[in-house]
Amino acid sequence: MNAGGEEPVRGFCAAEVVFLNVLFDKFKEVLLAVAPITTIVLVLNFTLTPLGMPVLLRFLAGALLITVGLSIFLFGIDIAITPIGSLMGSQLTKSNKLWVIVVSGIMLGFFITIAEPDLHILAEQVSIVTSGDISKFSIVAVVSIGVAVMLSAGMVRILYNIPLYRMLTVAYLAIFGLAAFASEEFLAISFDSSGATTGALTVPFILALALGVSSMKKDSKASEKDSFGLVAVASTGAIISVMLMNVFFKSDKLKGSIDVAASHADSLFAPFAAQLPRVSLDVLMALSPLIAVFVIFQVISFKLHKRQFVRIIKGILYSFIGLVLFLTGVGAGFMDVGVITGYHLASMENKAFIIVVGFAVGLVTILAEPAVHVLTHQVEDVTSGFVKRKIILAALSVGVGAAVALSVIRVLTPALHLWHYLLPGYAIAIAMMYFTPKLFVGIAFDSGGVASGPMTATFILAFTEGAAESIPGASVLVDGFGVIAMVALTPLITIQALGLLYKLKTRKEGVGFFES
Repeated sequence: MNAGGEEPVRGFCAAEVVFLNVLFDKFKEVLLAVAPITTIVLVLNFTLTPLGMPVLLRFLAGALLITVGLSIFLFGIDIAITPIGSLMGSQLTKSNKLWVIVVSGIMLGFFITIAEPDLHILAEQVSIVTSGDISKFSIVAVVSIGVAVMLSAGMVRILYNIPLYRMLTVAYLAIFGLAAFASEEFLAISFDSSGATTGALTVPFILALALGVSSMKKDSKASEKDSFGLVAVASTGAIISVMLMNVFFKSDKLKGSIDVAASHADSLFAPFAAQLPRVSLDVLMALSPLIAVFVIFQVISFKLHKRQFVRIIKGILYSFIGLVLFLTGVGAGFMDVGVITGYHLASMENKAFIIVVGFAVGLVTILAEPAVHVLTHQVEDVTSGFVKRKIILAALSVGVGAAVALSVIRVLTPALHLWHYLLPGYAIAIAMMYFTPKLFVGIAFDSGGVASGPMTATFILAFTEGAAESIPGASVLVDGFGVIAMVALTPLITIQALGLLYKLKTRKEGVGFFES
């Protein structure tokens, strides 16, 4: 008999029935997330921006791969990546030695980041647009070092109860100090790198790592607040490291463009065939260090029961299969559509169309980000259901929609520069930290990272690149890039605003749950 009192389906044992039920629930959840953006593209295809049959069919095939892949990936995250991160976090704090935590944090941060598929996607796009002047390897290596150092610093912050808002204030003051010396091209790349480091693989692991470290603290309130914020601290390392790369190596005066015609390729299967081996290798690179570290910890300290160990290995396999399908669908099915749609909408006389479409795309794309699902579930769990994941998703959707719309306006208006948005935006976000409940500060800055995942690094970035290629006087490298930075910024404000609303609500109800 299964949990519902019914006989298991003939040919399946009870465990397999549970597995299929959970997987089907994930599938329904993801289908509801992917359907809106698919609908938008289909409507545009039959109205403003006809895609052509081969491109449209590739898009639909990509949507199918995204739905199936994301469902399998999220299932793998639940039974493998999250438990590994939590186990490692708790084991590191048990050592009670600062040097062990610092060294382990740097190693874990470097190995996870250097293999993050989102970072490889962004770095490859930078390399293509700059015709190799900025190599893919240089971006990946420099960003990984920066994230590793700040991940380690973030773990030390949790252990020594250093307030998150103070560490983030110092980090962003350093960032804006360096921004004064960075070129305009690198300003966009550095902030985009920050968003690209917090992808489908790194976010679940870092969130679980933070949860594992903070759970060892005796103060339950401090533990709850410190469960969030590590993603935010780690991602600042990407910005700082790329800016330092620019300052020291003086790599400015770069030019770039994108080949829109190549996106109209007639082949249906060739893009998928080209993407599959490359994506498989990237995902294998992403998971190999994690598997190696897990096995080492298993031998040295975890000592998990055989059944638990096998379950986690199976979960890693599910994560591999799911992420390969997901990223293949995004790369082969969504990227070209993003470029074509952005280019043709920006070419229209009425520019209002591309602004409205940009807002709508941002509004619904966030729902398909794998890391967003992981974060919102953790928020609901940590707050015992008081903060509903649907409310966090709604706030994120509005914020990301506004981010894409503002990015499109910047592409259409060459006089507008990225720093015109980022400087006041981060000033507002940093000021809000001193009034917002500290739990929401961590959630907000983590949300900024998870919002800019694989869908943003491919479809939305391709959308603005296509628009920039169409607008006279706009630069693909300066104006096309930077949208990931905007997507990472707006949730800082919207989620903290949500936190202030919760604070007012609990005060009226006489509950001090979200006091600063």
